Amino acid sequence: MKELGAGKRMEILFDADTIAKRNLELAHDIAALKLDHLLIVAVLKGSFVFAADLIRALHKVGLSPEVDFISLSSYRSGTVSSGQVSILRDVESDVRNRHVLLVDDILESGRTIAYAKDLMAARGAASVRTCVLLDKPGHRAAEIEADFKGFDCPDLFVIGYGMDMAHSFRELPFVGVVSKKD
Repeated sequence: MKELGAGKRMEILFDADTIAKRNLELAHDIAALKLDHLLIVAVLKGSFVFAADLIRALHKVGLSPEVDFISLSSYRSGTVSSGQVSILRDVESDVRNRHVLLVDDILESGRTIAYAKDLMAARGAASVRTCVLLDKPGHRAAEIEADFKGFDCPDLFVIGYGMDMAHSFRELPFVGVVSKKD
């Protein structure tokens, strides 16, 4: 348990070893698809740590995917989704006739990952699959499920492993839950 100030604390939900083990399992599942010319598209910012570790796990199981990045937002400066997704940074790769794996940190409303999936398909990708670290199904606004997921996540505010609270805590090697002090 760590005190964060402002009446909040953090406890570990998924530790670094548990995440590493799950990433390797995900890599084996992805490799089993035998997708040629695989392109990993990490959805920034929250997925950057997960995407890096997943790509290294994919290397361990014999894959050498190409990597690109997209930055999407439905929040802008707020904490509640606007419902409209904007491209802040687009991929540089041509996805036409490529197998694309979108990697994101959390599947919650589903708006951003659904938007990215539709965008890649419209650009001619041979296939588009999704891989998320955390699945929070209670707040879906879009009809989408992840093809690969690390963990089911309780309906709590999480930080660490790339995910932030006011631009802090992304560096933590685990996923933590922020809660109010008792």
